[in-house]
Amino acid sequence: MIKKLAAVVLALSALPACASTLDKNEQRMVEWVDAHADDAVALLSETVNISSGTMNHDGVRQVGRVMRRELDELGLVTEWIEQPEEMNRAGHLFGRKLDGSARKFVLIGHLDTVFEADDTFQGFARDGEVATGPGVDDMKSGNVIIVYALKALQEIGALQDIPVVVAYTGDEEKAGKPLAVSRKELVEAGQWADFGLGFESAVNYDDADWSTVARRSSSGWILTVEGMQAHSSGIFSDKDGAGAIFEAARILDAFYAEVRGEQHLTFNAGTIQGGTDVHYDTQQNRGTTFGKTNVIPRKVVVHGGMRTISQDQLDRTRTAMQTVVANSLPHTSASIAFTEGYPPMFPTDGNRKLQAELSAINTALGRGPMKELDPSQRGAADVSFVAPYTDAIAGLGALGEGGHTPNESLDLTSLPLAIKRAAILIYRLSGTNE
Repeated sequence: MIKKLAAVVLALSALPACASTLDKNEQRMVEWVDAHADDAVALLSETVNISSGTMNHDGVRQVGRVMRRELDELGLVTEWIEQPEEMNRAGHLFGRKLDGSARKFVLIGHLDTVFEADDTFQGFARDGEVATGPGVDDMKSGNVIIVYALKALQEIGALQDIPVVVAYTGDEEKAGKPLAVSRKELVEAGQWADFGLGFESAVNYDDADWSTVARRSSSGWILTVEGMQAHSSGIFSDKDGAGAIFEAARILDAFYAEVRGEQHLTFNAGTIQGGTDVHYDTQQNRGTTFGKTNVIPRKVVVHGGMRTISQDQLDRTRTAMQTVVANSLPHTSASIAFTEGYPPMFPTDGNRKLQAELSAINTALGRGPMKELDPSQRGAADVSFVAPYTDAIAGLGALGEGGHTPNESLDLTSLPLAIKRAAILIYRLSGTNE
């Protein structure tokens, strides 16, 4: 997909040189954020205490109502975007403020978690400066950061000049299909915006902060292999052939030997079912198999996933896998189908310019420069849907650990830090500081 090249070049060329000190308005925002840190934690607690696993539609909508209250108070025009009934998803919350002469932003969060209503991991808890709870890191803290960054900008009078769309999706952890429907409004926001900012958790290791300028795609593949069912005494013969399981083994081994190896490319065979009779449910990721050791198996189903750094890498990998699949053993046949997924966020020069600005802000806040994170260290995210159209950066959230596990936690001291970074970044990129 082609970016809005002229607009992007103009916006980036107009940015001031990265400043490693804070101006008067930025310092005011820092002081305001510190004064309202407890309020931000209270909003985080309120939303974490609402169970909102993706398939818990009532919970997702309830979190949406809380965040809608906050966006309404900021003066954004809010909309709950329902999804078609057959998609079985709660919907999304969008808040829009389209007026203003400054550069335009889409700020991205999500309302859902991986923890459904029947999960034992529920509720917000605090022990000193560490909070635990479902979504406290991924990504209800990021949702709070968006709100409080906008409030800080409002405090200095800058928000009124900044056009912004806040996009809180309700199904990031298990996106509704087709993605062309469930991500339609997000894509449109990316086409409209000058900058896209994703607020999933930040990364800190080796005593350094790291910024995210790229994220890999996430898509799927299903390999189906057919063989000739016969008595096992005839396997490998000209009459009966190799059977489905040996053919599946050949294909998987060739994937490993011939397709694997490119930087940032990974593909995983998550499940495999093989035998005389195979029934596999791709939605539930489970199946049943029947077979006997004295019968040549006639069917195998392998369900896998794939991650790439670019659409070109994805296309080339799919072609290479198809070439392997087509070279069948005797009396076998195989086919591979590819399923849609999250697109890649490629590390463009524009993204890296945003990273340089964020690094300067981090230095000005006393944290030191930020390094560029290896995209292999992160999964897919909604920011990738806007990245083809506008320069983007992700990982603007707070610092947490144990995401997607019952050990999920958040360093609460990093919440105001993330709010300050986001508010100052938006302020600088918007041009309202010029």
